[in-house]
Amino acid sequence: MGTELEELLGFLSATSLQVKKAAVDIVRGLTGSDDGLGPLAARADIALPPLARLIRGAPELAAPAAEALINLSQDPAMAEKLIALGTVPTALDVLYKHGDPNLSRLLVMLLANLTQVDSGARALLQIGDDKIEGLYISKLVRSFCRSSPGDSKAEDTFEHVASVLVNISKVEAGRKILLEPKRGLLKQAICQLDSSNPLRKKGVSGTIRNCCFEADNQLQNLLSIAEFLWPALLLPVAGNKVYSEQDISKMPLELGNALSHEREPVDDPEIRKQSLEALYLISLQEAGRRALWSVNGPQILQVGYEDEEDPKVMEAYELIGSLVVSNVEAEQ
Repeated sequence: MGTELEELLGFLSATSLQVKKAAVDIVRGLTGSDDGLGPLAARADIALPPLARLIRGAPELAAPAAEALINLSQDPAMAEKLIALGTVPTALDVLYKHGDPNLSRLLVMLLANLTQVDSGARALLQIGDDKIEGLYISKLVRSFCRSSPGDSKAEDTFEHVASVLVNISKVEAGRKILLEPKRGLLKQAICQLDSSNPLRKKGVSGTIRNCCFEADNQLQNLLSIAEFLWPALLLPVAGNKVYSEQDISKMPLELGNALSHEREPVDDPEIRKQSLEALYLISLQEAGRRALWSVNGPQILQVGYEDEEDPKVMEAYELIGSLVVSNVEAEQ
């Protein structure tokens, strides 16, 4: 099969469009199973370069090439090889130079895979080039925020930017760029917590949590978007009850208004857990605890805990509760 596969891969660089189309369709099919992925990975040196080149081609070639690369790049070793070939800038260049929504969606999925490894995250962030650092992710966040479809059945071209955000926020350089006040990227992304798309919501929630790991040296930047941050973190864990006027009077309007009437609960326990973990990281700082108290955060957490049923989420409530209580006692 080795010789046959190498012959097939050679056809990816054929001059005939029909031959290339037939070859890339077969390769895409092979990547759909472990039996096909193994031999292709073993010949990555002759498989990946022509596939990476084809995403610059006509949509009928680019789409199946992108699908093949998505499947191959689930292997971190393959992702590293693709990053070394310059696939991150290539994918972004193609993404913003054509108008095919299906191909756009595939390219964003490919970027989500490639940014799971540090070198891919750094390539997307353009670390090392001060003049353009953060340009790619700024464009992606803008597209992410502008493209959320109103119809839940419609294809969401940029939904996988949520996964890209989670990935880049796992590296310090990514958190720094997301938290830069002038760029306002985290502030823009937070609005997607209102999306009906669960991938968008969970991705943004995870990104906020990751950014809160910078609370020890970026607390001011986090609190500079408090108007958006507190509702994003506290509403998912506020429980189901309508709050009293007395409780609401101690909250800013953006929280009080939301908690003064019945609302849709956040059903995903992972989002509730991520919110609590973010609040914990903020509360490790004295100024963060004061800020939480200033919006009546402890009362919200107490009410939310009473309604919680998921054991892991309850543990997260208890962790931040013990932190807040112990520090109050220490200060007294």
